[in-house]
Amino acid sequence: MSEATQAGEGTGTAPAAVRTVPLSRGLSTKLLLLTIVFVLLAEVLIFLPWIASYRLSWLKERLSTAAAVSIVLVQGESTSLSRTAQNDVLMAIGAKAIAVRDGGVSRLLVVADMPPQVDEHIDLASVGMVKGMTGALDTLFFGGDRMLRVFGPVGDSDKEFELIMPDYSLRHAMLRYSRNVAFVSLLISLFTAMLVYAAIDLIMIGPIRTMTRSMLSFSEAPDDPGRIIRPAARADEIGVAERELSQMQERLQKMLSEQKHLADLGLAVSKINHDMRNILASAQLMSDRLRQVRDPTVQAFAPKLLRALDRAVSYSEGVLAYGRTQEPPPSRRRVRLYQLVEDVHGLLDIGQGIEFINAVEAAFEVDADSDQLFRVLTNLCRNSVQAMAADTESAVVRRLAVSAERMGSVSRIVVTDTGPGLPAKARENLFAAFRGSARSGGTGLGLAIAHELIRAHGGTVELVESIGGRTTFSVTIPDQPVRLDQARGSLRRPA
Repeated sequence: MSEATQAGEGTGTAPAAVRTVPLSRGLSTKLLLLTIVFVLLAEVLIFLPWIASYRLSWLKERLSTAAAVSIVLVQGESTSLSRTAQNDVLMAIGAKAIAVRDGGVSRLLVVADMPPQVDEHIDLASVGMVKGMTGALDTLFFGGDRMLRVFGPVGDSDKEFELIMPDYSLRHAMLRYSRNVAFVSLLISLFTAMLVYAAIDLIMIGPIRTMTRSMLSFSEAPDDPGRIIRPAARADEIGVAERELSQMQERLQKMLSEQKHLADLGLAVSKINHDMRNILASAQLMSDRLRQVRDPTVQAFAPKLLRALDRAVSYSEGVLAYGRTQEPPPSRRRVRLYQLVEDVHGLLDIGQGIEFINAVEAAFEVDADSDQLFRVLTNLCRNSVQAMAADTESAVVRRLAVSAERMGSVSRIVVTDTGPGLPAKARENLFAAFRGSARSGGTGLGLAIAHELIRAHGGTVELVESIGGRTTFSVTIPDQPVRLDQARGSLRRPA
């Protein structure tokens, strides 16, 4: 085994030779050969009735000649012919004997050398197509040393004429005819194959070859817009394939550009995070000293500031982990949603004119990771606040409301605002990073992160409604399923 082959098998990639198809294995060569083979097969099927018809015509011609001679002999005295004349007549026809049957009486007219036996009797009046083809193949492949008795009426005569003759002349004539047919069939096959090849190469193989070259060229430099195929204005399947390939290459190029942008962004965020984590740690140490201040106002805001800094430090530490793999699995507990929504309200930068309503019941509980659910609600509420902040008209109602309800073992949190609604492009790419932003300059990461976090809980984030004056998001989180063995263990445990 060569080194190139071993390298190809070891890496799981195709060797470079596979990228170029040799002419002997190309579609054009295969099409040409298949066309020749199929036309030859069609000629073989046509050849069988042809060779049967040729055999039958040859025998009828000989019998007609014998009938003409027989009529002359019947009018005269056949015995008056010398032996030499009889042999000349039979030699001209290629027969051993000539006989005529008239009124049920058979009369031997000319005989040269009567054979001891006849191998095959052929009634020309009753030879059908199938019998004629089998007889022709039998003579063609196994004949040459047989004696035939050929008989039947000729023309409108009521007499029946017979010939006793060997079949070597018949077989020789059939072989010569078969050779001529085979030569003509080969010429027809080559001519037809070239015409079919030229037509299909122009209609199919050429465009397929162009698409193949485009795919190979695109794979070498997928970020080059010049490598995208230019589809032809065709309405058939090839045209559809070219247009789909062009659109797929454009989408792939756009996706690769976004992935590169994400990679560059991740590198930049990682560098910023390294210094941000140190700054937040210092701020956290300084904020601890605020607890020692006896000012009531400071004591009221210090816990919220500490919780915000703790979450900021936690998010900062999780940036690198997120860039390496994905979000950590949720650590689920029973959480009082009302207090969590209040924490979100305290963190939002809500200006004057925007009303925030916490419509969650004080006793409402949700089974979720509190930090991750906080991030989800913060992203949703911040998007609503930013959308409504763009309205400068004082008469416009700007309201953000968070409510919740329980449906069996499923908690449903509803975030509703009175903003202008999401544009059509944002709704089409709602949870796609860098494509689902509703405002100019936005990244769309908030909804993408919220969707990923809730999906890790086994729930969903859905856009229920988005029109001018009302936008509603629904967050659905099912409770954790209870394992039967744990439930039984808790029941058996003494109080």
